[in-house]
Order: sequence, then C-alpha cells, then structure tokens
Amino acid sequence: MNTSFWKAGHAPTLFAAFLYFDLSFMVWYLLGPLAVQIATDLDLNAQQRGLMVATPILAGAVLRLLMGFLADRLSPKTAGLLGQVVVITALFCAWQIGIGSYEQALLLGLFLGFAGAAFAVALPLASQWYPPQHQGKAMGIAGAGNSGTVLAALFAPGLAALSGWQNVFGWALIPLLATLLIFALTARNAPERPKAKAFGDYLKALGDRDSWWFMFFYSVTFGGFIGLASALPGYFSDQYGLSPVTAGYYTAACVFAGSLLRPLGGALADRIGGIRTLLMMYTIASLCIAVVGFNLPSASAALAFFVAAMLGLGAGNGAVFQLVPQRFRREIGVMTGLIGMAGGIGGFFLAAGLGTIKQHTGDYQLGLWLFASLGLLAWVGLHGVKQRWRTTWGSAAVTAARV
Repeated sequence: MNTSFWKAGHAPTLFAAFLYFDLSFMVWYLLGPLAVQIATDLDLNAQQRGLMVATPILAGAVLRLLMGFLADRLSPKTAGLLGQVVVITALFCAWQIGIGSYEQALLLGLFLGFAGAAFAVALPLASQWYPPQHQGKAMGIAGAGNSGTVLAALFAPGLAALSGWQNVFGWALIPLLATLLIFALTARNAPERPKAKAFGDYLKALGDRDSWWFMFFYSVTFGGFIGLASALPGYFSDQYGLSPVTAGYYTAACVFAGSLLRPLGGALADRIGGIRTLLMMYTIASLCIAVVGFNLPSASAALAFFVAAMLGLGAGNGAVFQLVPQRFRREIGVMTGLIGMAGGIGGFFLAAGLGTIKQHTGDYQLGLWLFASLGLLAWVGLHGVKQRWRTTWGSAAVTAARV
C-alpha cells in the first residue's frame, strides 16, 4: 500500500474504526461458537439453535438503520460510543444474572444486535476521511473488523469448557472496555462530513434501483459470510461429530479466511474494478458451496471448500464497498445503513434457514444448494447492470476509481 494512502486520511481514526468494528463483531457473533454448548444445557433442537444464533444477526440488521441514522444526525463517533455502552451493559447483565432459558438467550441476542450495527458507524467514520481512489482500501481495512468473528470462534468454546459458557460474557467485557477507551480517545469525525439526512432520505434512497441491487449483492456476500460463520459450529458438530472446541477451530479457519480477504478484496477492486472482482468472487463462492452440498465424506474436505467459499465472500464484501462510495458518496451514511441491513437480513435467513432445513429434513444439503443458487443469481444480476454502471456513475469522467 503506497504512502499516498496513509497521507490521504486519518490513520488513528481508521485504526479506531477497525478496532471498534472488530470487537463489536466478536460479541455480535458470540452465540455462534457457544451454540452447541448452550443448546445442550438449554435442551434446544436444531431449529431453535439456528434461530438463537440468527437473532443477533437480524437485530443487527435492523439496528444498522438506527445506528446509521444516528451516525448521520449526531456523528459516527457519538453513535459508536452509544452503541458500545449498550452492548457492554447487556453482556454485564447476562454474566451477572445468567441465561437460563431459550427466551433469555433470544433476548440477549437482540441486545447483541447493537454490536452488529457497528458496521453502520465504523465504515462512514473511516470512509469520510478518504478520497474516491482510496475508498476500497479504507473501507476494506475498517471492514476487516469482521475478523472479530475469528476471536470468538477460537476462544469462546475453550473458555466455555474451562469456566462455563455464561462466564464467557464476563471475559468479553475486558477487551470491550479497553476498546471503548481507545475509541473515545483516538477516533475523530472527518472535518468535511455530508449534511445530516432526514428519515425521508432513507425512503428516497429506496426509490433508486441501484440501492436494491447493492442491497441484494451484499445480502449474498456479507449475509453468506456471517450466516455461515454462525451456522458452521453446529454444522461441523452435527455432520461430522466434532466437539464444540474442534468445531470452533474449524469455523475459525473459515471466518479468518473471509476476514483476511475483505481488505484485499477492496484493494483488488481498486486495481481491477469492483464489478470484475465481485463477479469472480460470486463464481468461487457459489461453486464451493455447491460442492459442500454433496455431503463430502470428511470434515477436512468440507473445511477446504468452506474456506475457499469464505475467501470469495470476504473479498466480495470488500468489492461491494469499493463501489458503494462511488455511487452514493453524498448518501454514504444512509446507504451504509440500508446495505448493511440487507446483509444482516441475508445472514439471518441463511443461519435460521439452515437450522430449519436440518430440523425438518435431517440434512443441510438443500440449504447449501439454495444458497449456492442465490450466489449464481447475484452473478447474473451484476453482469446485467455492469454496462450501465460503467457508462454512467462509474465512467472515468465521473470518478477516479476503477469500477
């Protein structure tokens, strides 16, 4: 990455946005790696377990609209501070009071949605500091905070085995409090922020057909990433009989791949164009998920294809958000909220759908093939709009970025 990038914006804010996003994603995803242990203690079936891990995803999707609105009306930093306080309070209550029923687990999931909504704060906070030609890298670095899912997958099952899964909520408070302090001290709002948008601007944005395309594309890339990340601990446990800790390690490998490729996907999109990058990533992810749907004979083989799929989905996330600021630079706060919401909704349906299909058919095959088909549909849709995009808002006369 050349020196012009680091001179173009504000590196401390970019780091703070990444750290806030990273730790928020860690706790947003926390119920996923703990799902097998929680389901065992609370006697949950596959469908209930799927809904439990999907609830924070849906809550985060809806709350991204609220947090995006607050980031726009107040400031990204103020919204980030408020969101962190809510999540810390919820985890403290869960740790001290305890989770003793399915309904209480769902309630915790609703509050953890504020952590998932960090997306609508961290990305505008970073994006507003950087010019168009560096948007892919800036958004990719800030968005790489979804690597927090790796931390949860690696450490949560092991800590739960040692001290009980309810105490994991207490352990999570330590890095969260440190992050709150760092964010408060180092993050700065960009000096040239877009004017605040009214709620009606969200409705107006939905009248633009490109908004719906971006929402759909991100519902597949990010929805696939977070939906699979939440479902994979249960998948590896059900399909191959792995222990919760081993299933967590397998899942960590998958989510690490997706997280690693998000900033690289943004950088690749800066170099060769977001559309070309995204078309390649849909192809990789769809093919790999379709292969896993054939119920591969070993967990290692399934892991290899899931890792490849997550590489594609992670890079696809970066590519989508290389394109968004080019199309919606003045509406970036509004569109980050809407597109992020769509991504979360996609993840909810994938995680909950896989659990429901497993409960009623005894197998994950149909769910995986349906998701692979959705990736193929996204490829067809993107191929259909690429010419219009490249000759209108994506033309060289309008933006310095590669589209």
